[in-house]
This record gives sequence, C-alpha cells and structure tokens, in this order.
Amino acid sequence: MTKAEKVKFAIETLQSLYPTIPVPLDHKDPYTLLIAVLLSAQSTDVRVNKITPLLFAKADNPYDMVKMTADEIREIIKPVGLSPMKSKGIYGLSKILIEKYDGQVPQEIELLEQLPAVGHKTASVVVSQAFGIPAFPVDTHIHRLMYRWGFSNGKNVVQTERDAKRLFPKEIWNDLHLQIIWYGREYSPARGWNLEKDIITKKIGRKPVLQAYYKSKNPNS
Repeated sequence: MTKAEKVKFAIETLQSLYPTIPVPLDHKDPYTLLIAVLLSAQSTDVRVNKITPLLFAKADNPYDMVKMTADEIREIIKPVGLSPMKSKGIYGLSKILIEKYDGQVPQEIELLEQLPAVGHKTASVVVSQAFGIPAFPVDTHIHRLMYRWGFSNGKNVVQTERDAKRLFPKEIWNDLHLQIIWYGREYSPARGWNLEKDIITKKIGRKPVLQAYYKSKNPNS
C-alpha cells in the first residue's frame, strides 16, 4: 500500500468504528474544559471525571475559583496527582482570566499557552473541543499509533503533531485526534496489545513493529 492508501484506510476505519465520538473529559463550557484538561496531566480521564464534579460544585467559573485559596483547591484535587502545581495553576489562570479576559477563556492557542500550567497540548485540546478550531493535540496514544502505523518516526510529540497535520485533512483534525485516542485505548494499547484485534496496525503497521510483536509472542522462533 502507498502512504496515501494507508492514511485513507486508517481514516475510513476510524470513522466506521467511531461515527459518534464521545468527549473523554466531562465539562460544560470552555472554562471547565480547560480545568479538566489541566487536571488530566499524568492522570486518567476516569479519575478526573470523579474529581471535577466536586471542584465545580464549589467553583465552575474563574470568579468563584479565586474565592478559594490554592491550598483549598489542592485539597479537592489531590487524587488526580501533581496537586501542588495544578492547584497553583488553576488559581493563577483563573485570576488572569478575570484580569485580562473578563473571565472568558481566549480562543487563541498562543494566549492559552501563556496561562499558568497550560502547555501546548492542553491549549490545543481547548481550542479544538471548546471552540471547534482545527488543532491536533497529541497524547501518548496518538504518539504511539502514529509510530506503529508508520506515519511518524516517533522521536517526539512535536514531530508527531507536525506529521499528523501534514498527512490528515485539516477539516477532520478535531474528530480524528479523538478517534485515534479511543482506538488506542480499545484496540492498540501499550500494554496487553493483541495485534489480531488491532485491525489498523495489522493492515498497515510498519514492519519493525510487527516483527517485534511476533517475536515477543514467539521468543524462540
């Protein structure tokens, strides 16, 4: 298969598997999404979705959030991990949103990246899922699958994002990055990987990946 044919196969398979795409993090507006994505760093969506209702019951907007101290925020979000840094980030960005943006979340990635504890991936998720602006946030699942499928060299997430934006049509970025995440979780995980279930990698995966998989299953072959 040519590279173009592989890309077409991956897109069509993902669209058939996920015609309706669930959003992993529960939220109701750009601010609550921003907080949820920030909390998800080095944590799981399941854990974050258990904690955000407790946090948002006290403060679901920047004005209420700054009524709490960073320590009070930290006590609520402790289960998601990295709570000292995240609580300071949540308090700090809420204060900035009030002072600079009338309490609204900006729609520009560059402005979002200037907020405390907000990196490129978090900013990309927010503009994509909250505002519908084309972006391609790269998480561990996307990074892994772009390499397995031979679409990127796997050196770093910056290169993976660049390759994804080059290969995939811009108009499907927002859906596609979520589809790849769900596929990675359900069909092509890092651990407990079953190639027979992973229909895309089995069809288009790069040879070294496939050879390493089969060797791991048959170490004496």
